[in-house]
Parts: sequence; structure tokens; C-alpha cells
Amino acid sequence: MKVENTALAGVVLITPPRFGDHRGFFSESYSRAKLLQAGIGVEFVQDNHSLSRERGTVRGLHFQAPPHAQDKLVRCGRGALFDVAVDIRKGSPTWGQWVGYELSFENGRQLLVPAGFAHGFMTLEPDTEIIYKCSDYYAPETEGALLWSDPDIGIGWPLDAITPVISDKDAAAPGMADFDSPFTWQG
Repeated sequence: MKVENTALAGVVLITPPRFGDHRGFFSESYSRAKLLQAGIGVEFVQDNHSLSRERGTVRGLHFQAPPHAQDKLVRCGRGALFDVAVDIRKGSPTWGQWVGYELSFENGRQLLVPAGFAHGFMTLEPDTEIIYKCSDYYAPETEGALLWSDPDIGIGWPLDAITPVISDKDAAAPGMADFDSPFTWQG
């Protein structure tokens, strides 16, 4: 398992090995023991799976606030997506900064998005599936969102020349200027 730190402390890019032959491949997509060896001790309690039919679908930027904040381990089951994490921890030296990576069925990469970061993605192919593990259960009373296109964040979405497919709820999310984060950087 290849584990790479990103420019945002705590956000980690993980690439499990694939073993292939003429039939296809085998990959151990999750191993608690191997993540523990890499210093990642998150205990996951829920798996989520969603399908986005159209290329250019944007979901996010989402988070759950304490006491139900979630770490997420995100991967692409089919197709390809651009996955983003935004630091929303008050007082953090990287407050409002983002990282983004292409996750695809082909590359098998995963992104660990810890609590204190908003998460979102844009599909790069039709019929893209995202599969992710969460460290806490869904708690709708704690869910929050930031505007995916907020210029104060300035995410470089790869398909910026197309009109994204987005929910009304995500389109109406606030920007960073109007955001009082429930997270605080622990230094």
C-alpha cells in the first residue's frame, strides 16, 4: 500500500496495490492492519455508495459537525472523479486551502479526508460511482456544506467549461466569508 501525504496535513492519498493477470486484477481495497502500520488509526463504521449519471456532476462541499464529525476514505468504484478536501478548521495555517486528486476505477487511488475538512467531487465520466467509508454514522442534524464554486476557496475544477449538474441544496450553500466553522485546529 502506497501512502502519500498531501499539502494539507491529515489528508492522505492511498494507493492499494493491484495484482493482475489475463483475468483482470485483485486488490485489497481496505485493510485496517495496513492502515494502522501507516499510522492511520481511523475506525470506520459506515460505507456509502453513490452513482452520478452525468459527467460534470458536482456533489459537495459537505461535512458533518461535531459530535458526529466524520473521517472519510473515498474511492471510485466505476468511472472517474476529481475529489477535493478543503480545510475548514478555525485557526489552521491552511484554513480555506484545498487539495484535489483524480480518483478512478483505473488508478485505484483513495483519499482520506479527515474531520475538519469539507469534501466534494466532480465526475469526469458518465455513470461514475463513489464509494466511501465514514468514521461516524450519518446524522442529518449535524450536516453542513460550503459553496462548491466559492471564489474565496478557488477550487480548480477540471471541467470548468461545462455547466455542472448540482443539487439545489449544494447550489445554495454559503461561501467561506459567511461561514462559522464548527471545527478548530488543534495544532
